[in-house]
Amino acid sequence: MDIFGNFSELRGDREKRRITQKEGRDFSYSDAVIESVSVMEDKEQLSNPFGVKFAIAAVFLLMVFRLFFLQVIHADANQKLAEGNRIRPRVIEASRGLITDKNGVWLARNKPDFALALYPSDLPKRKDDREKVMRQVSEVSGVPYEEIERLVQAKGNHFLEAVVIKDHISHDEALLFEEKTMDIPGVHVALYSSREYAVLPGIAHILGYTGSVSKEDIEKNEEYFLTDRVGKVGLEKEYESDLRGIHGVEQIEVDSRGNVVRVLVKEGNRTPVPGHDVVLYMDRDLQAKAAEALHNGFIQAAEVTGREISAGTVLVMDVKTGGIIAMVSLPDYDNNLFAGKITNEDYQRLINDSNQPLFNRAIKGTYPPGSIVKIVMAAAGLSERVVDVKTAFDTPLAIEVGEYRFPDWKDHGVTNVERAIAESNNIFFYAIGGGFDKIRGIGIEKIKEYWQMFGLGRPTGVDLPGEGQGLLPDPEWKRTVKNEPWYLGDTYHVSIGQGDLLVTPMQMLKMTAVIASGGKLIEPQLVKEVINHNGDIIQEFKRNVEQDGFLDSEVVKTIARGMRMTVTDGSARSLASLPVSVAGKTGTAQFFNNEKTHAWFEAYAPFEDPQIAIVVLIEGGGGGNEVAVPVAREIIDYYFSR
Repeated sequence: MDIFGNFSELRGDREKRRITQKEGRDFSYSDAVIESVSVMEDKEQLSNPFGVKFAIAAVFLLMVFRLFFLQVIHADANQKLAEGNRIRPRVIEASRGLITDKNGVWLARNKPDFALALYPSDLPKRKDDREKVMRQVSEVSGVPYEEIERLVQAKGNHFLEAVVIKDHISHDEALLFEEKTMDIPGVHVALYSSREYAVLPGIAHILGYTGSVSKEDIEKNEEYFLTDRVGKVGLEKEYESDLRGIHGVEQIEVDSRGNVVRVLVKEGNRTPVPGHDVVLYMDRDLQAKAAEALHNGFIQAAEVTGREISAGTVLVMDVKTGGIIAMVSLPDYDNNLFAGKITNEDYQRLINDSNQPLFNRAIKGTYPPGSIVKIVMAAAGLSERVVDVKTAFDTPLAIEVGEYRFPDWKDHGVTNVERAIAESNNIFFYAIGGGFDKIRGIGIEKIKEYWQMFGLGRPTGVDLPGEGQGLLPDPEWKRTVKNEPWYLGDTYHVSIGQGDLLVTPMQMLKMTAVIASGGKLIEPQLVKEVINHNGDIIQEFKRNVEQDGFLDSEVVKTIARGMRMTVTDGSARSLASLPVSVAGKTGTAQFFNNEKTHAWFEAYAPFEDPQIAIVVLIEGGGGGNEVAVPVAREIIDYYFSR
């Protein structure tokens, strides 16, 4: 079917390839004559010779009149029909829905575009003539003949649909092609719509892009046409069924060259229905600010480490709704490159970039969390009663087990759980996990239970495809993968977010929101609502609490006080001067044989009535307090000063 409209139909007063015909031609005359004769044969008056003669005369006169009607009155029109005019269905493209931020500012929209299209059904029947036409098209378009032949053959049973020879051509090129293809049958300049994306840092990983429909897509959904473009990644893929509209269809008459003569009014014609608009929780301005802050973090990290730093992510959640109001993963890419047919040069550049700009670190990247996961250990220790708010002991500089040494980063002295969170005391959390002195450890099995309670080890449920799940190591995993037993040292390592424990930044945001929300496990959500073309909300996504009450309220309050102390007296004191009260936890996670460290920071604000939760990760950035905390400060200050 023809999903494109002819460009020549939209050319105003330019020469139009049309054949003027009157409406309402009657093609049922012969049927009427036969029916009349049949009726008369059944009547008794046929036995009357006069009646028979009258009937014959009447039929003869009707035939003479019809012959005059066809050969004189409609001679020109019928000559055109004899030369090849025919009726065929044409699909009217449905516009794809918009994607906007929460304020209605567009992030993805449609723009008019031109393409040089060939219609296999309008090509000559003889093979030599078809080849001649395709070679003419090749000469005009610059597209190799072999490629055109391949495209035509690929249509298979879909020969009524257009073959796009060259897309994204300019208006001037469209006019030029229209002139050059005027006498080539089956070739037209087509007007269609293509996708346009906002130029905004980090937005490509959220929106994704559309691409040509695949055979697998068509097998899953018979409503697709070979000319369709469908969501391939990101929200374009996740909300494909909402964004794509329903194509319309109309019957058209075309001449022997495939030019539209007229649109026929027939039963079965269908008006296209536009796709639904998708509205995000995202604030476009906050997204831009988060990206700017992350870039500044890279500069700071480069000064600290002496290396070029260019990869990281920032996530911000509205804890009242569960909505993701900013999500930046850098480096990123321009998804407008994929809006049409990306060049091989651009594609190779993207996939061969060692910084992996196509990789969405926010949901797919897995990293050791370092000390930010200590809030889970605090929850486990308090809930299992191996420590309480009054537990305090003199934590040494290191724990020695045989020949192995498990150090802290400084001598903290006498410490309780709140201060242990604020100062990121390794010894205190070694003790909760594996035991030390008079504190019995809860062990790896219980640790894993609490990881899972906080949503680790599985996708967060955010509405994006391809989410990672991380890794929760345990004795069975180690035996299977490493063929080694589980040691006390393994428990110590994972208790402070090291060892083989891996998490995604989105999981860490979800974990942070547990404390910010008073103990609720909230599913992160990008899309706020889906709206139809009449402006009606047809689907609304409100906060989805997966689990509530799995932590005692006093446990949550104790951890919250420890996170607040991180800002007032601990490793994030640079946030204390902000006009809003902040609670947080820094993290410095070793990797690459402990030679490099990822910089982490998680926070929420205001402390008294939390509105937002935030997670910052800078890959290989050094210490969380030096590098990640300043990024969060910029974002929090901007958010609450508007």
